[in-house]
Amino acid sequence: MELLSLENQLSQNAYPGRGIVIGKSADGKYAVTAYFIMGRSENSRNRVFVEDGEGIRTKAYDPAKLSDPSLIIYAPVRILGNKTIVTNGDQTDTIYEGMDRQQTFEQTLRTREFEPDAPNYTPRISGIMHIENGTYNYAMSILKSSDGNPGSCSRYTFAYEHPADGEGRFIHTYMGDGNPLPSFEGEPKRVKIEGSIDGFTSRVWGSLNEENKVSLFVRFIRLSDGSYETRIINKNQ
Repeated sequence: MELLSLENQLSQNAYPGRGIVIGKSADGKYAVTAYFIMGRSENSRNRVFVEDGEGIRTKAYDPAKLSDPSLIIYAPVRILGNKTIVTNGDQTDTIYEGMDRQQTFEQTLRTREFEPDAPNYTPRISGIMHIENGTYNYAMSILKSSDGNPGSCSRYTFAYEHPADGEGRFIHTYMGDGNPLPSFEGEPKRVKIEGSIDGFTSRVWGSLNEENKVSLFVRFIRLSDGSYETRIINKNQ
């Protein structure tokens, strides 16, 4: 699989929707993750990321304009011991609670499906990062309707052990804009992870469509001791 430019993947797609990037820094010292949200409606665009303990949650920027919180207010990032969970919906809590009961990442998601937002049936995308004693592995999942059929759910899990320096995987909800929105297809894209946390954050944010981007979260986790740095950018400020 070709090693792609993350910036090109973002700048060439006006509406990738919500996206998760997980990988490893070029210097090999950090596990890296990014999560972004975009929006076309006023309700979707009326959001910000705020810190919530070691994780984050979404919050209405203007509570008076919040018309339906059901699929837009959730905790995208939660921490369970040495595991970092990143998702595009409230399945973050499903994974956290299931893995706390010793279930596997894949087992926890057996109880969930794509979002009930006809006619798009937005995929649920999720990631789990595991860092222990300097070792690092991660997995990603997508739950999607079978070619837009709400009666059939396709489940895919991708696991990555000993990830290479300067590489990551990128999965997002939509192949592009449309009505209905076309769901992501195929394996998570293999992308370059370059630069410091500030440079990486700036390039990702700058590559997202100006009209549709809403918020971005980036975290670099030091493999040697699990300490981390976080960056959050919100269009609404």
